[in-house]
Amino acid sequence: MLLSIAAVIGGFALLVWGADRFVHGAAATARNLGVSPLIIGLTIVGFGTSAPEILVSAMAAWQGNPGLAVGNAIGSNITNISLILGATALVVPLTVSSATLRRELPILLALMLATLVLVLDGHLGRTDGLILLAGLVWMLVWMTRLGLASRREDGDPMIEEFAEEVPAGIPMWQALTWTGVGLAVLLASSRLLVWGAVDIAEALGVSDLVIGLTIVALGTSLPELAASVVSALKGEPDIAVGNVIGSNMFNLLAVLGMPGLLYPAPVEPAVLFRDYPVMIGVTVAMFLMAYGIRRPGHISRWEGGLLLGAYVAYQGLLYWSIVGSAPAVMLEPIS
Repeated sequence: MLLSIAAVIGGFALLVWGADRFVHGAAATARNLGVSPLIIGLTIVGFGTSAPEILVSAMAAWQGNPGLAVGNAIGSNITNISLILGATALVVPLTVSSATLRRELPILLALMLATLVLVLDGHLGRTDGLILLAGLVWMLVWMTRLGLASRREDGDPMIEEFAEEVPAGIPMWQALTWTGVGLAVLLASSRLLVWGAVDIAEALGVSDLVIGLTIVALGTSLPELAASVVSALKGEPDIAVGNVIGSNMFNLLAVLGMPGLLYPAPVEPAVLFRDYPVMIGVTVAMFLMAYGIRRPGHISRWEGGLLLGAYVAYQGLLYWSIVGSAPAVMLEPIS
């Protein structure tokens, strides 16, 4: 058990470091090739901060643990909005004035509902996985076109914010090296993390789904937490919110698509009746706060507190659902 806990902690630490180096190298490579900072931020940075979820999901599905992969996707989305955005707004209230984000928010809602349609039959199969990954390709193309369109618009604060954040002046050999090193560390740490998480689930007598919704979702969301808080402290609220929106899109399409493609399996009823409604609820709450109708969206400290309260309540719901369904297992001593 101690070895498994150490594997999870070590896996999280390496995931965060590997994701940071991968994003740094990939973004610098793209900038050296002449790609605009806004497009880099919308695509490469968004994909890179979701790389831990994507690789952990793929590794879990490959090893025959699709519940952990599905839990990671849904749990990460809930964590990104309720915990990360809530904590960030408590530190620095967020004003969302980017027209780019106002276009992304409805797309996120549409993707969430489309994904729900695919899993309503209680099964996540290869066709579903292929549809989700095709949606990922469409989203990357759409984001690139969105970035090109936004460059021609005056006054979008995300353009200036990303221009300051995307690394410049890094030699190509160094950028490619960091990209390769980051990817290698992500692959190794995701395998280490999945092994430790599955072992802990077996020792505690809980499902892979619950471990994915809680421990794994929290750990793989650490890059988004760091990126959002740092962006908010730097006075870049649009990037802070954009990190969450982009990551949640990648989670729905790439992270949830991996178990369908690699290990088709039934979707546990709890996902549809407990976890997905919570994800819809916090996403709609973020939309109402961040979109704004006739003025820029604003997530205040008290609204951040509400989001954090939703995260705590959801963790309590998970705990009581476990205790209520298997009290005898939960009371067994762990050897």
